[in-house]
Amino acid sequence: MRHFAVLAPPFLSHVRALEALCGELLARGHRVSWLHQGEARALLQDPRIRFRALGRQTHPPGSLQRVIERAARPGGPLGLARVIADVAAATDMLCSEAPAALRDLGVDAVIADEMEAAGGLVAEAMGLPFVSVACALPVNREARLPLPVMPWGWARDLAGERLNEGSARVYDWLMRPHARVIARHARGFGLRPRETLAECLSPLAQISQTTASFDFPREAAPPQLHHVGPLRAPTRRPQRLSFPPQRQPKADVPFVFASLGTLQGGRFGLFRRIAQACRDEGVQLLLAHCDRLGMRQAQALERSGATWVTGFAPQQAALERADVVVTHAGLNTVMDALAAGTPMLALPVAFDQPGVAARVVHAGAGCKLLPLLASRSALRESLRQLLDDPGYAARARALGADVRAAGGVTRAADIVEQASRTGRPVLRSGEPARSGTPVPAPTLMPQRA
Repeated sequence: MRHFAVLAPPFLSHVRALEALCGELLARGHRVSWLHQGEARALLQDPRIRFRALGRQTHPPGSLQRVIERAARPGGPLGLARVIADVAAATDMLCSEAPAALRDLGVDAVIADEMEAAGGLVAEAMGLPFVSVACALPVNREARLPLPVMPWGWARDLAGERLNEGSARVYDWLMRPHARVIARHARGFGLRPRETLAECLSPLAQISQTTASFDFPREAAPPQLHHVGPLRAPTRRPQRLSFPPQRQPKADVPFVFASLGTLQGGRFGLFRRIAQACRDEGVQLLLAHCDRLGMRQAQALERSGATWVTGFAPQQAALERADVVVTHAGLNTVMDALAAGTPMLALPVAFDQPGVAARVVHAGAGCKLLPLLASRSALRESLRQLLDDPGYAARARALGADVRAAGGVTRAADIVEQASRTGRPVLRSGEPARSGTPVPAPTLMPQRA
């Protein structure tokens, strides 16, 4: 049995997906340790996962909540710069402190979230096998693929490729603080030069929560990239939606479920427009704000047209009951909606949500609106389009069949085990690479005196 360490951003959607993978590995007899600043411990639900607190000097108590709040509402250019600085600071802290912790814990292999460059850098420096996991969209770059943060579709011509190239230059310019941290630690570890997340991926295996049918066409996908679908813990009992006896859903009235996720759930104005649009269209609305709104705001949303307002709802049950899902286009919610065969109205806010929303449209499983342009009338029109055209639901169901067949945590754990056991690339065929397959050799990090 092996001892795995997880290095990942301290955001709940990433934690839940990786925690599900950890649970599967733990059930197979492995050990798992999670490394990050001390406050991230509270995000974990599985008591079997060992937590090692780092960053006591650089990330003291109270700092994580500020990071999360800035990520939820970065605001203008200055706010975005602060979010990028937070990302750079986390990578710097993990690169500085994780090596000693990994040696002390006796870790055999690393599970590295693709959005945290330190996972790949530290593992490669220490000669540890590691697997990259894309909890958000994969960061692999191709000429025809826009970066995950970009809102447009797959490039079909040279003009589209030039748009992708130009936008990548702008993105890399904005991410310079993070690039400098990556480059400095790569140099200090004695690794080949690198500056981007895409250059920190595992040569052994890369796991994505998407499916190939949902993603844009990839012409240069590495053979070790595996689309396994959403990483979810097995449920022992079916989820159930419960409603007050006097407010049971009406079977003959369309049912809409709206959630903007754990980071964006405080957007009261957008929720109010959604509630008003649903009332105007005569549809039932279950609205979950993930405990980001107060009681008075929840009551105001009910007055605006929401049928039910709650902090959290059993999401899978809500998605299966809904005729339409209104979502921020977070990858977790989108993949779960596809698994339920439910079409979506995507309102992307930040991070890779624009890219996820573009894929929803590309796949024909829904439509999208920019939140700033999501007026009451525009929301009404989109909802009516999704409810009246059965093609959206049909395509969502077809994609959902692929999601359910993708393998999820079971397949992901198989890949992690195989990569860590053999130290060789795990190809999409499921067979390990032959001994002649070139794999970048890890460079052992110099020991400090």
